[in-house]
Amino acid sequence: MAKNNIQNVDQLNKIVENTSLKGDVDSQNNIRVDGTISGTLKVKGKLVLGLKGTVEGEIVCESAEIEGTIKGNIHVSGLLSLKSTARIEGDVTTQKLSMESGAVHNGYTSMSSSVKVETPITNG
Repeated sequence: MAKNNIQNVDQLNKIVENTSLKGDVDSQNNIRVDGTISGTLKVKGKLVLGLKGTVEGEIVCESAEIEGTIKGNIHVSGLLSLKSTARIEGDVTTQKLSMESGAVHNGYTSMSSSVKVETPITNG
């Protein structure tokens, strides 16, 4: 059987604390970020931004759980969950939003049952 062509969205990519990436990141699987990304982050799956995680740039994903800091716009086709330590400086587009007391969002929020998010990044 051609199992090599099947994507496993249960796999997890990690960017650990004290790691810094500059440039666009395109993840075909779920990703956890505890370090810093400066650039566009596109995730086909779930993004978990840990307490010490920071993204400076645009985020596009299917779902997200945010504990850290985002300086840029975020587009989520499913559920965006902002934990009490979350900080977002930018606009939010999502289908569903959960926001704990203490979370901070400075920007516009747009919610719709038909949010469409294009992933992944394609070159060429």
